[in-house]
Amino acid sequence: MWMGIDLGTQGARAVLATDDGDVLGSGSAPLTGRRDGVCHEQSPQDWWTAVCAATREALRDRPGPRALAVCSTSGTVLLCDAAGRPLTPALMYDDGRAPGRGPGKAQWLLRRHGTGEGARVTHQADLIVSRLAGRPLPTDASHALKTGYDPESGAFGDGDLPDGVLPDVVRSGSSLGQVCRAAEEETGIPEGTLIVAGMTDGCAAQIASGSLAVGSWNSVLGTTLVLKGVTAEPLRDPAGVVYNHLSPDGSWLPGGASGVGGGALRTAFPDADPARLDLLAQAHEPAGAVAYPLASSGERFPFLAPDAEAFLLGSPASDADHWAALLQGVGLAERLCLDYLDHLGAPLHGRLTFTGGAVRSAYWTRLRADILGRAVHIPRSAEPALGMAVLAAYGAGGAPTLAAAATRMVRPDHVVTPRRSDRFTEPYLTMVGELERRGWLPEPVAAHARARTEENA
Repeated sequence: MWMGIDLGTQGARAVLATDDGDVLGSGSAPLTGRRDGVCHEQSPQDWWTAVCAATREALRDRPGPRALAVCSTSGTVLLCDAAGRPLTPALMYDDGRAPGRGPGKAQWLLRRHGTGEGARVTHQADLIVSRLAGRPLPTDASHALKTGYDPESGAFGDGDLPDGVLPDVVRSGSSLGQVCRAAEEETGIPEGTLIVAGMTDGCAAQIASGSLAVGSWNSVLGTTLVLKGVTAEPLRDPAGVVYNHLSPDGSWLPGGASGVGGGALRTAFPDADPARLDLLAQAHEPAGAVAYPLASSGERFPFLAPDAEAFLLGSPASDADHWAALLQGVGLAERLCLDYLDHLGAPLHGRLTFTGGAVRSAYWTRLRADILGRAVHIPRSAEPALGMAVLAAYGAGGAPTLAAAATRMVRPDHVVTPRRSDRFTEPYLTMVGELERRGWLPEPVAAHARARTEENA
């Protein structure tokens, strides 16, 4: 059996899965943080407390795993001393006091707290695996990416950081160490359990989707939208919108994170009954307005525009029409993301999967498939914790390849076949034109989106 641990913004989750992907046990514990304007911090001790509660619940009256792996939010960092003890609160991935990608957060922490006591940059998952082992361990190439690590060169970029501050890095899926006796007493995970180097939560969801062949893509829709795919080589993006994770098997996982998503629906309709509005929205295809439904200010993918704001073109005739515009707006933005990836030369011929909380809405899932004009595969369970269980199985030698482990452990559920997508052509082109007019979407990208729409008409 294999364990996956997922440390997210809202809580920690652990699952215990068999070789065939049956989840025998699961546990979770909530997390809270401190938000004050652009500041977003969490307590590292709270992470450990939540992980201990989640793993003990998952293992209650069950045998322990052979190996485990941990995923966490991408870009969340803190400083620890030479023994792995936290020196600072953690700056969460969306803390706005320093740049979210590159060494900016580490530099900010060092300026604020200094380099005493052998301070070392530590990612969210690093703290957990080090506590499990009872000693500091290397980080993995996936979590290190947004701290400025270049997986192609195998080194951190020039971030003007003091020597000894940055951690050693190993490839995800590598053996890191074993669970120590003290950690067994707190977590219930048996001493000696192998610890496998993990990945970020977005990559964990990619693994759990089962889409690991070149040309396959997974779209994770929750509060925001994240697309990740598989390529044989890194996907080059002069604009820096797409970033590339190194897969444990040597392929590449390019992707990007957009600000559109369910967060915009909750902002517009804080007390909504989604199921009721989904039913009413079906009478508004297309909606009477065109939306770009950002959950918060700024956009990162499929274009970079720090000043971007959500917009609504036209006046919805009713709440149902407004809800329809928001649902469709996310799908239209998702379509633009795929057009941008095609603009960069990404292979898109493989399987497309949908995961994330939004797949609980059967209507929204079918609507997105309609807007994209392609079949969509829905796995039975694609939570990041399961993805880490799959990675643990691969890293411990339980499968010859990561894809083989996923094939065995990830269960398909159903396929959604699109209906007519041409009814969304005009809203799509309207959205593209407005993004270009506002100066957010580069003209070559807008032109490519129009040309691809014409080709697929």
